[in-house]
Amino acid sequence: MSGRTEGGAQAQASQIMLALFLRDIRLSIRAGGGALTGVIFFLAVIATIPFGVGPDLKLLARIGPAILWIGSLLACLLGLDRLFQADREDGSLDLLVLGNDRHILALTVLVKCLAHWAGSVLPLVVAAPLLGLFMNMEPLSIGATALTLLVGTPAITFIGAVGAAVAVALPRGGLLISVLVLPLTIPVLIFGVSASYGAVADPDPFLQPFLILAALTLFLAVLGPVAAALALRHGTD
Repeated sequence: MSGRTEGGAQAQASQIMLALFLRDIRLSIRAGGGALTGVIFFLAVIATIPFGVGPDLKLLARIGPAILWIGSLLACLLGLDRLFQADREDGSLDLLVLGNDRHILALTVLVKCLAHWAGSVLPLVVAAPLLGLFMNMEPLSIGATALTLLVGTPAITFIGAVGAAVAVALPRGGLLISVLVLPLTIPVLIFGVSASYGAVADPDPFLQPFLILAALTLFLAVLGPVAAALALRHGTD
């Protein structure tokens, strides 16, 4: 009997988390087109690079992976202030913080991070191959860069959740989030760019930095939501 009760509770919790995931994706689409804004900003960053470095196609191809990573990183920072903002405005954030223990709250933050990534950051990864053509990158380089972005950008979201949780109660917290988050994303940027270069530049390795990038994402998938949950709970005390 207790096994059935526990199974029913787990199924109910899974349904609640799925409903929260779908709700946050709908909110990200409805709240002014966050994904479209990020893609347009990403495109603007890539389009201005040739004007700065000149029409040297070989140089553009050589720096292409780094530029794609930097552009996606900056575009990821745009929507982080909206991660908890809608919940704060309608009062549901207080219910989430006060009505759950820290483990459930951390799981809730994880689900919100995944929904934010799927709604606002994944379109950047999808757009990266097309923008790689603007940089005269080789197909192998474009594929490697897109793969590293797919694996590495969730880590940026998990780091950003901590900054968003710290600044959620502050006016104009978007700039503060960028200041807090940007230095912490440097390791992700380093290994993402290193893996992208390693796919096409012998003898630079691809697998080692790629595995480190994946490990960073998995590590931050645990640490980021827990730290964000603690920041949210502390902010409501």
